[in-house]
Amino acid sequence: MNAHAGKHTADATTVEEGLAIAEEQDRQYTNEMATETAMANTLLTPRFYTTDFDELDAIDVSSVRTDWDALIAQMEADPNKGHFKKNEDWDHVDWENMEPQLKKEFIDFLISSCTAEFSGCVLYKEMKRRGNNKDITQLFQLMARDEARHAGFINDALREAGLRVNLGFLTQKKKYTYFRPKFIYYATYLSEKIGYARYITIYRHLEANPELRFHPIFKWFREWCNDEFSHGEAFALLMKTDPKLTSGRNVWWIKFFLTAVYATMYVRDHQRPAFHKALGVDPDWYAHEVFTKTSELSKQIFPITVDIDHPKWQTNLERLQKANVDLDAARKQGGVAGRMKALGAQARAARAFVSLYFIPAKGHQVPASTRMEPAY
Repeated sequence: MNAHAGKHTADATTVEEGLAIAEEQDRQYTNEMATETAMANTLLTPRFYTTDFDELDAIDVSSVRTDWDALIAQMEADPNKGHFKKNEDWDHVDWENMEPQLKKEFIDFLISSCTAEFSGCVLYKEMKRRGNNKDITQLFQLMARDEARHAGFINDALREAGLRVNLGFLTQKKKYTYFRPKFIYYATYLSEKIGYARYITIYRHLEANPELRFHPIFKWFREWCNDEFSHGEAFALLMKTDPKLTSGRNVWWIKFFLTAVYATMYVRDHQRPAFHKALGVDPDWYAHEVFTKTSELSKQIFPITVDIDHPKWQTNLERLQKANVDLDAARKQGGVAGRMKALGAQARAARAFVSLYFIPAKGHQVPASTRMEPAY
């Protein structure tokens, strides 16, 4: 009998155990449509990353030792062990009678979220496997454990809809993108912090308006986003070990990633109108709330924030969104006319992004200690 049969990823204490449980579930049940969706590679879909693991392994955390040890102790205490699985709070979901467009968009949201969580798990697990630096490997083991639980929990929700992402297949077959370590820091730090801001904004909104909670998974968002918050804290500390990462020419890279992450979120969320309508959330309001929270949080380590209240900010986000809609329509049209329209849409999208990027940033003094606690 398989040692992992009947177990749940929520109870796994290591990433290896969590992935073994997920692999056992994959043998019992999988779905090609969900896996194919997770395999897609576009500008808006979550990617799998690889990096220079030797450079990561060489990090010396001595300069941030006090904050580092406090964070590791908090993560080792594992307050969310056993949390990410169905219990008596998990309401019945009537998938058969869910409004078709909402069902389509919500499934897309779940598959995208599962892929994003698992991409972090794969990256963190690889660092733990390759490294010899105890501080770094310990951190990445703990983060990989958390991400494996999240991905497994989303797969539980998908299974109710007759779907499942084959995580083992993704690990082997999905295309990997190489990023230098500093780009991994910027992108992953923002991914974790914006993930916190997104989940806690939805959680607080549904806490005040429980009649709009059309699926039980939203009840788990507070603990979920607190994991995201902790992971962001870890990457802030990693960047704090080398002041060059957040000064000089690298500030231009920070501005690029801030702009790219915000713009990608805005465009992606506007592809799910039925999903946001069901939640009772206006996508423009939601975007501004998430950008505001993320900007405040990122002041802990980044010396700038983008000016989301600048008159050109919203205008160019809307232009970018319109160009994306037109690009999708042109690709579906095909032929010479479709290709010409696609080129025009791509040029408009590029102009909108450049305009966003060159909006003057706001500078501020970075605090001596990066450590923060979830406050929203």
